[in-house]
Amino acid sequence: MSADHSRLYADHLATQRARADIALERGGFDHLVVPSGTLHYQVFDDRDYPYAVNPHFKAWLPLNSIPGSWLVCTPGERPKVIYLQPHDYWHVVPQAPNGDWVEHFDIHIIRNAEDAKQHLPKNASRCAILGEAQSALGAYGAFAPNNPQPVLDYLHYQRGYKTPYEIEMMREATRVGVRGHRAAERAFRAGASEFGIHLAYCQAARQDANDLPYNNIIALNEHGAILHYTDRDRMPPTKILSFLIDAGGSHRGYASDITRTYASDAGGEFQAMIDAVDVAQLEMCAQVRAGTDYARIHLDAHFALARILRDFKLINVSPDVAVETGVSSAFFPHGIGHGIGLQVHDVAGFAASDAGGTIAKPEGHPFLRLTRELGPGMVVTIEPGIYFIDMLLDELKDKGLGPSVNWDRVTTFKPFGGIRIEDDVVCTEGEPINLTREGFAAG
Repeated sequence: MSADHSRLYADHLATQRARADIALERGGFDHLVVPSGTLHYQVFDDRDYPYAVNPHFKAWLPLNSIPGSWLVCTPGERPKVIYLQPHDYWHVVPQAPNGDWVEHFDIHIIRNAEDAKQHLPKNASRCAILGEAQSALGAYGAFAPNNPQPVLDYLHYQRGYKTPYEIEMMREATRVGVRGHRAAERAFRAGASEFGIHLAYCQAARQDANDLPYNNIIALNEHGAILHYTDRDRMPPTKILSFLIDAGGSHRGYASDITRTYASDAGGEFQAMIDAVDVAQLEMCAQVRAGTDYARIHLDAHFALARILRDFKLINVSPDVAVETGVSSAFFPHGIGHGIGLQVHDVAGFAASDAGGTIAKPEGHPFLRLTRELGPGMVVTIEPGIYFIDMLLDELKDKGLGPSVNWDRVTTFKPFGGIRIEDDVVCTEGEPINLTREGFAAG
């Protein structure tokens, strides 16, 4: 890592320590203790599920593959890492501690998970222990995660505001995702199957299913109407019409989340609709500004997409009526996006403050994942979509709203599945930074 990155990381740790101090004071604890997490095994089997590091652990350390390890942070003291490096010839053992993080921590290497107890604080009751139940240590489970709510409320809320280091890590994660997206589009244009496109993506991103931040959505034709389609047919359809890809990349524990839609016929109506959604999406991205209510972007998106539906003669009513009656929701059924960072769907999207509380979703919009006011450092996705989903369109008929829709036009577009375009956008003191467009522009 460069000197600039090392400086950013040091500053990030200073922010983490300051936040931890306040969180401990809020909860009345002396120590913040964070297990990295453990391996989980399938029932009646010795096969483990893919390991996922505790987000509270990787908020401090760029270590994603050291199960059984611990972080201890005590105000006024140098933070401690208890690093499990077992003697094992069956599996790859974590390397000896190395990298820019090492100089900032006291490191204790252990060979067995239970040996962590000798390096943890003596009184577990004075510890805020953040993690999953399986991380408990001790004969009586003394070091079992207690996840105190005041501590979580503060840390989760503050995590919405990314440090410059975190934004740089997300920029790198975007570069990973862009490499994959470019390869995936090439594979689509060459006539590959969904599975083949997925393999091309992983090869170019140099990440596989366990490295990627989420399961790739690779959808050809009508599969684009399934919001979380992950089946991946092994053979391409007889006629390839369209391609929707929702796939990201990871870097040092941080995620990118990128969606693009393509038409086989660059001169056809579906491509024209993609282009219209792209223009509208960029206008939505421009709304990511300090002081903006994120729910407002979501509601505005419905009007923008309803205008596109009207322009393409898919609906017979005005955009205002389409939104008011819920017709727009049948074509755009999910939220405009979410927070992103250490997790693809980052925490505290509805938090009223760092002391807890909830900001309700707008009535009639149950799938919005973020209702907070945007502030500098927040990173959000903006992902409008138009889909042709039988179940939702049939519900319009059941509600007596069938005349609002031009069903012949719906029939024309149904084989294309749907459109979604998604960017990761940083809120700043001024102009937003679109990490995704920046990544594609870099080539």
